[in-house]
Parts: sequence; C-alpha cells; structure tokens
Amino acid sequence: MTTELGSPETGRGTGAAAVSGVSAGFTAGLTDRTAAGIAAAVHRGIRSGALPPGSRLPTVRDVARELRVSPATVTQAWRALAATGAIVARGRAGTFVGQPPPEPPPGGRYQRLHPPSDDAFPIDLSRGVPDPALLPDLTAALRVLADDPSIDHLSATYLGEAILPELEALVRADWPWRTERFTVVDGAIDAVDRLLAAHVRFGDAVLVENPCFPPFLDLLAQIGARAVPVGMDESGLLPAELAAALAAHAPAALLLQPRAHNPTGAALTGRRARELAAILGGAAVVVIEDDHSAGIAATPLRSLGARLPRQTVHIRSYSKSHGADLRLAVAGGPAALLDPVIERRMLGPGWTSRLLQRVLVHMLTDPDACRAVTTARTVYRARGDALRKALARHGRSLPRTDGINLWLPVADENAALIALAAAGIKAAPGGPFEVTDRATAAHLRLTVAAVDDLDVDRLAAQLAAAAAATPVYRRARRA
Repeated sequence: MTTELGSPETGRGTGAAAVSGVSAGFTAGLTDRTAAGIAAAVHRGIRSGALPPGSRLPTVRDVARELRVSPATVTQAWRALAATGAIVARGRAGTFVGQPPPEPPPGGRYQRLHPPSDDAFPIDLSRGVPDPALLPDLTAALRVLADDPSIDHLSATYLGEAILPELEALVRADWPWRTERFTVVDGAIDAVDRLLAAHVRFGDAVLVENPCFPPFLDLLAQIGARAVPVGMDESGLLPAELAAALAAHAPAALLLQPRAHNPTGAALTGRRARELAAILGGAAVVVIEDDHSAGIAATPLRSLGARLPRQTVHIRSYSKSHGADLRLAVAGGPAALLDPVIERRMLGPGWTSRLLQRVLVHMLTDPDACRAVTTARTVYRARGDALRKALARHGRSLPRTDGINLWLPVADENAALIALAAAGIKAAPGGPFEVTDRATAAHLRLTVAAVDDLDVDRLAAQLAAAAAATPVYRRARRA
C-alpha cells in the first residue's frame, strides 16, 4: 500500500538520525513554527543547498516532535511544498527533496521583510511600499539646497508659519476645493492621529471603510472610539450602507481613502462622490480623506470636500510618490477643523522641518523629479494591468483598480499563505484589514510595485493555485 504524502508513517524508521541530519537544514533556529513558517524554512534550505535534491526528509512525526508542533501542522507544510514540486513523495520509500525551482531574475526588485528571519522569501508582495527605483532622485534636491542661501535662515529660527509659503502656494493651486487653512504634518498617519485626537472622544463612533487600513483601526482603539464598518465596492463606500450607519450610530467622523484604497485599490467615481456627499450633507460628521497615493494614482481625485467644504479635511501625502522618509503630508480644510490641530501641535513639536519642506518644494517643481513621478504612475499602472491579465488567464478575474495593491479573493487565507510560502512568495494576509470577523470571502493583499521583470504568467499561476488552496485539516467540532 502506498503511503499518502505527509502521513506520519511516511519514512518510518529514519528516527533521530534523520532529525539530527537532514532536518537540521531547516529546523535550526526556526522561530516561526506555523505551517507557513515551516514551508518557508524548507524552501530556504533547498535554495541555500542545505537540503540538496534527492535528500530524504524525516517523517512528519519526527519533525513535529523536533519542533514541538502538531503533525497536522507539518503535514500542511509538506502538502504545500509538494504542490510546488519542492518535495516529492515516493510511497513507502519516503519523501524527498525535489529539483529546486529556477532562481528568480537577479536584481534588487524584491523588498525584504523585517525582521531578517523572514528573508526567506525571494518574492515579497506583502509590503505595500513603492519601488525605490521609481522614486525621484533625493540627492539632486539636496545638492540644489546646499547652494540655497535661505537655508541658513530656516535652520536658525523658531518663528514663521508651520507651512512654507512656497509649498502652500503649490498645493493651493491644485487643491480639490478652495479651503481656508493648510498645515504640514509628519505623514498621513500623523495627520489622521491629530485630527482624531482633536475631534473624536472616548466612545464616539467613527465610520470606516471595510476593509480598512489597519493603522486607522489601531488609532481608534487607542482613543477608545468605535470603528463602524461600511461596505464598499470598486467605486468606494456603498451609499445604502453609509446611510444606514449614519442613522444608527450618529458618528463623529468618517475615515476614507478617495482613491488607490489600501488594500482594494478602489477609487471614488464622480457619481459615487455625489451620492455620498448628499447623504453626509448637514450631518455633524468630520470627513477625513487620506489621499496617500497622490502623484502615482492613475484615477482623478474625487474629493467629498468639493461638495462638503465645511466638514472635510483632505490629506495629501508624498511617501509613495517622493519618498517615505520625507515624512511629509499636507492637510487642508476649514479653520474650525484644522486650527485645533495646529494650536495643539505648537505645544509640542511645533512644526514639521521646513528644511524637508524645502526639499519637497524642489521635488514638486523640478522637471526631472516631475518626470520620475509621472513615469512611476505609468509603470505601476502597467504592472497592475499585467498581473490582472495574467490572473484572468488562470481563472482569477479582478476589477481594474488603482494604486500599487491588488485585493485577491482566496478560498482560505491561511492555506493560501502557506502555499505561497512554499513557493518562496510572501503576501499580506487580508484579515488585519477586516473591521469585523469575515463572514464570506477571504483575501490577500498583493503589492504590484514589486512586480518588475518577473515572469508574470508564472507568478499568476502560483497566485491562482494558492487562491484555490484549502486547509488539509480542520478541527473536529466538539460534541
């Protein structure tokens, strides 16, 4: 009788010698003892040569004993590895390392995760960050500023406005509506944090998109506010759900991303923006818009502030377009909403470095920097389209959305992550983005910024296979 791959009986008799020999190639120093972590460790051992082709693996039971995990956990990792061809079952003879998959193309296109223990993934689609190669040249801006005589004045004074007049003039020229007040803060999350602190109190309800950017949920939890989920589609918040939540919860604020929504890539259409504004008009709700991908978003901005100028604060950040370490975002809105933020900030940091603001002014006006941002926008759109088309060829159709992320439906989140880990691919789990327990579909977030000159069709095949993966074991329900 042929023994099933991953059975605890596979390879019986290898015992402690196998564990101390072959298994040392992947168990030594292993800290992530989930099925995904074990699969990734074996994949790393195969890549490094610690587990050469043809090596016989120890039994599932021996590995489980060595790692102090359940045999079911090891079996799930083994099955995921077998699906990629990394390991092969030979009946009673045991389970062996297969031929290693071809190395990915060389280059610095893969973002490495932190901590370093996660560096086993050659392909990292999990980080949600831009491709560094597509950012404007920061050193060029610094060289220009080195010869600017006004820099000495900026570095020597505590006086002046929080926002440089030159920067305010630039953003005012293409702001979505004529607004009273602008200020600069240390990134979009800093802006959201300060606005929530100023306008939301303990126990208040705050409407959020579902799925939602996880730091927003963390900020609300920190101040004791209640996150109320509102469903969405590729055009943004669903009007009927927004109206129902507004009536049921009397919220203090609404948090939304008007385009390139993280994680779904949704973008407000003109019609949807009009519908949402009609529902919100007259309600005592502070609308906080996070336009985190301004510059690299391909769809036009549809801001609710254009119709609700007295209750909307719009945030434009430059991390994805010009560089995360600039830590700069501009917030614009009515004085009644922004003045409390500005006044409270003067009691602490006071302002965001005007030297960094000067760097941003240069990058927003320099022709080379502007061309770099335009190129990035085009490239991200092309990468997203290429992966979407390839996924469609493998039976996984997704809507054409915006930004640097795709939201991939999967049969089971954990099984999909394990299958990808076995193939050396890391994706972001969808669970942290869900405001409430998921009732229907599971998802993974994929960052297309990392899809450079990869074999996109092969990647799509692996993603499609992972999307179809289901758990091998399910806990028996208690009687």
